[in-house]
Amino acid sequence: MITRTSLSERLAGPVSLARSALVAIALAGLLAASLALAADTTGAAAPPAGKVNINQASVEQISYLPRIGAKVAARVVDYRKTHGQFSRAEDLMEVKGIGEKLFLTLKPYLAVSGPTTLAAKVHAGSPRKKGASVPANKPAQKPAPASVPAGKGR
Repeated sequence: MITRTSLSERLAGPVSLARSALVAIALAGLLAASLALAADTTGAAAPPAGKVNINQASVEQISYLPRIGAKVAARVVDYRKTHGQFSRAEDLMEVKGIGEKLFLTLKPYLAVSGPTTLAAKVHAGSPRKKGASVPANKPAQKPAPASVPAGKGR
């Protein structure tokens, strides 16, 4: 039995195969590009943008360090004036407000000799992302009281 087929029906087979092949190639390219990008961002941490010589830096230059504000930077300068120059970066933990955990964050940016090359504030990433839920140890914010107490009228 002979059936009539339209031109579009005849071409539907080869065209859909060609489209499928093109889509597969495009997806493979996108996958390869995203893997390359992921390897760049998940690999070793990017080198610091500069160093701060803690033996010569001003309060302003020290406050460029991540998680260091003007008060702690002033304490570093005061400590340096009182006790002399730092012989090694680890001595910075003797300053009030700088513990081991903070020091490990600062270490890539610290130097005890040479010029200070850090030119802008370094912002350390926050462990919480925008839109994250409230931590379990903090109570949720209480809703505003209603103008009419519950169960009273209306």
